[in-house]
Amino acid sequence: MSSLFTLPAGRTAKWVVFGVWIAIFFGTLAAGLPTKFTDAEKNESTSFLPGDAESTKALNITEKLNDGEKAPTVIVYQRESGLTAADKRAIVADIAKLNAVNTKNDFTTASPFGNPEGKDASTPYQLSENGTTALIANQLTGTGEAEDIIDPVDAYRDTVTRDKDGLVVKVTGPAGVSADAIRVFDNINGTLIGAAFLLVIVLLILIYRSPFFWFFPILAVVFAEIATRGLGYGLTELGVTVNGQSSSILSVLVIGAGTDYALLLVARYREELRKHEDKHEAMELALRRAGPAIFASGATVCLALLTLSLAKVNGTAGLGPIGAMGVAVAVVSMLTFLPALLLIVGRRPFWPFVPHYGDEGADETHGGWRRVADRVAKHPARVAVASTAVLVVFALGLLNYDDGLTQGNSFTDSVESIEGQNLIASAFPKGQSSPTDIVVPAGTDLAAVAKAASGVEGVAAVAPRPVAQNSDYEQLAAFLAVDPYSTQAFDVIPKLRDAVREVAPEGLVGGNTAVEADLRVASNDDTKLLVPLALAVVFVILMLLLRALVIPIVLIATVVLSFLAALGVGSVVFDVVFGFAGSDPSLPLFSFIFLVALGVDYNIFLMTRAREETFTYGTRRGMVRAVAVTGGVITAAGIVLAGTFSVLAVLPLVFLTELGFVVAFGVLLDTFLVRSVLVPSLVHLIGPNVWWPSALSREEGHAEEQLDEPAPEPSGAPA
Repeated sequence: MSSLFTLPAGRTAKWVVFGVWIAIFFGTLAAGLPTKFTDAEKNESTSFLPGDAESTKALNITEKLNDGEKAPTVIVYQRESGLTAADKRAIVADIAKLNAVNTKNDFTTASPFGNPEGKDASTPYQLSENGTTALIANQLTGTGEAEDIIDPVDAYRDTVTRDKDGLVVKVTGPAGVSADAIRVFDNINGTLIGAAFLLVIVLLILIYRSPFFWFFPILAVVFAEIATRGLGYGLTELGVTVNGQSSSILSVLVIGAGTDYALLLVARYREELRKHEDKHEAMELALRRAGPAIFASGATVCLALLTLSLAKVNGTAGLGPIGAMGVAVAVVSMLTFLPALLLIVGRRPFWPFVPHYGDEGADETHGGWRRVADRVAKHPARVAVASTAVLVVFALGLLNYDDGLTQGNSFTDSVESIEGQNLIASAFPKGQSSPTDIVVPAGTDLAAVAKAASGVEGVAAVAPRPVAQNSDYEQLAAFLAVDPYSTQAFDVIPKLRDAVREVAPEGLVGGNTAVEADLRVASNDDTKLLVPLALAVVFVILMLLLRALVIPIVLIATVVLSFLAALGVGSVVFDVVFGFAGSDPSLPLFSFIFLVALGVDYNIFLMTRAREETFTYGTRRGMVRAVAVTGGVITAAGIVLAGTFSVLAVLPLVFLTELGFVVAFGVLLDTFLVRSVLVPSLVHLIGPNVWWPSALSREEGHAEEQLDEPAPEPSGAPA
């Protein structure tokens, strides 16, 4: 196995590896695969629904009834003092212009679903009772292509009378909300990747203190990113669901994890360059020592991500394989392309701090992290209690956790569709712009269904006549009395379903509100299933890697506590500092997967080095040396990864901002407190038994009791 890791260090092999990667890079670009991957994204919320959800079944029927998936567009006109005669003439003129723009779906009365009061409109628009607000609407037919929603909505916004002289005009409805969401996702990749690479470049310059060396890890990350998007397109062709959200997370994973693995390899390579004159020999030893740990860490992240494939929510399930594939490609790039590239360019790019054979620093068990390790070793019980207490206090913030984030408050910036929803809610039944679908078999007593549905608390009205029908089914429109994109609306859906089924046992309730309600239920179910599964997967990997039972339990427990602390702090910050309406129900699951996988990632590097040192120095001294040697590079890697995830905050979506904050804060917490302080203190308290049941638990080493004085370094031994 070690020969496989060291393959790129060969004098001829490095050129072969380099050539293969060049061919992959330019071949992927020439085939246009990264662009095809972006085009394959599905950003409509309905594409994420599990197949067994009631709203999915209802959607399948309504598509047949309406010759496709209908997306209502509602245009709202409002003047606080009351619409004037001139305003009403402008509305009529707008209808003519809009119908000229889109001849397939005319704008007629207030709603294509019928007047909720059951009366025929005497005007081509619906006027609110207070006379301040008017609505016109049509329906767009969705085909799964983003342009079929974005282009008409943009055309409507360019056509209608815009806000002037106190008249406010907004294009909204489900089509408007979808268009704004899709537009955000369309702009995500370029903004995110640009910001992430800029931040990583700055951090690498500071870490390496070289104006040149940053280019080579970044080049390896770029190659990994391009290859990932090419392979990602292949996964979408196999049926994997990808959206703008999972695509952006994929980029963060590749850039962040790839840079981390580069830092860890380069640190060991520089260490060996001081001990060996031949750069090929130095790289071979670096790959032999660091390669297995990088591979094991990457495998841990990949397997943890793959557990997401079992999720009910298609978007979450899609992130599993593409995320795992991205991390795997990053690992391969850093263990093949980067070593070959560094051997080709030699030592000079490290300028001005070029590592030469025989330079001081070959024994790096000194400095700031050595002092931290020594202090922890002197007072392990005190340190363990204090650091655990800090994490517990942070975790108490979970008392403030709220999952009130919905599609209606998911943007960090103000968008036209949400502004329009608020205008409608101020003058009409709040669900007027986004009716809830009721689907019943043909021949059902519609009056009885409408009466039963109207009696549900939270339902304002039900149109008595079907908005669509065929020989098998009929569709009614229910208008909620609450904001259709609110948690209160989601609570109405189960009650409405029960009421409908009392008179129509085979009746179904769907529509945008039901879709999001079902997604929230599925997200909660996914969290309950995947969190323990991911823990079990990581635990098994740690047992196999460290060949012990006790230390994997310790590592898992500390990382879980770190996750709870990060989510607790995030819950308070989102409410008090950012003023967000709440968190997305999937935030705990995504945060957990990333923090557990990536948190254990750093502990793998620490504990594999500790295990290596234990053979010579014993458990406690080996722990001190491991912290001293790995402290700098793991801290740098943690800062890079935290910085990369924090870039998610530049995107105008609350969920990604929250995810970026929780993961970034959790990574820093794990880097500076858990990995450097809590875990070492627990190892000192437990002693050699942390390696139980392996033979190391019975062999304390010849220098176990002498923590203050470093033992002489054996010739050629790794530091």
